[in-house]
Amino acid sequence: MRRHVVALGGGHGLAASLSALRHVTDSVTAIVTVADDGGSSGRLRQQYDILPPGDLRMALAALCDDSEWGHLWGDVLQHRFGGEGDLAGHAVGNLLIVGLWDLLGDAVSGLDLVGRLLGARGRVLPMASVPLTIMADVAGLDPQDPEAITLVRGQAEVATAPGRVKEIRLEPAQPPATPEALRALREADWVVLGPGSWYTSVMPHLLVPQLAEALRDTPAMRLLTLNLEMSTSETEGYSAAEHLESLRMHAPDVNIDVILADPCVVDDPVELEVHARRLGAELAVMPVARTDAPGHHDPLRLAAAYRDIMGRQPG
Repeated sequence: MRRHVVALGGGHGLAASLSALRHVTDSVTAIVTVADDGGSSGRLRQQYDILPPGDLRMALAALCDDSEWGHLWGDVLQHRFGGEGDLAGHAVGNLLIVGLWDLLGDAVSGLDLVGRLLGARGRVLPMASVPLTIMADVAGLDPQDPEAITLVRGQAEVATAPGRVKEIRLEPAQPPATPEALRALREADWVVLGPGSWYTSVMPHLLVPQLAEALRDTPAMRLLTLNLEMSTSETEGYSAAEHLESLRMHAPDVNIDVILADPCVVDDPVELEVHARRLGAELAVMPVARTDAPGHHDPLRLAAAYRDIMGRQPG
């Protein structure tokens, strides 16, 4: 059965899931966060008032065709200029995407054209039609008052804040979702959320009201892939169960059908199963990490896990 899988996320986490999903189905749509405000993407976003292209570029590169042509253009997209001039730090793919947006006047058409150039095994879409700003309430930034809440603004700042994120929100608060992304969710057989930076790549999709509604109402099965490292700068001290609780707090109306976790993050299986059930989910514990780099997903092991889960579930 030819499954249409929609993957939500951003950055390296989404690239990992796409690299696995391309082995499972030839019908993949990536719906990518558009809140990045650092590095090359941040510079281009500020200069031209556009969607940040970096996470979109990474998703396209992850879906490039398994041919010499596809891999060549995937490498071109990811190549960064060195030196100290105006181009220093910019990825070629970011400039290509922004140039196509300027030429065509449409974000989705520009991304589709890059996909054709790569022979991409799927489609890449922005999650919203306007660039977004992430704002977080963070505890622990004031050494005089560790419980005090500080407002941190911007994806780059939230991602590196040394405190504990309590809550996030988006600006604008009700951004328009990309119509093609909503259509993809309606037509999906499976939706895969995560892995990725929890508060800046995974959770933002649930804070776009139209996307959250579509994710709630989709006939598709919903699969959450947990990260391999729980305690990061965004989630310092978090357990896997606390990740699930934060998802339930930010998106109480969205249920999950299956939660995929590597054994390395399951400290307390009973507690994690309790939190999974609160989301309506079955817990699937399977090894998906690279044996030579435990903090990174192995595309083939992750693909095998996805194939196993999707093969024994309806959809």
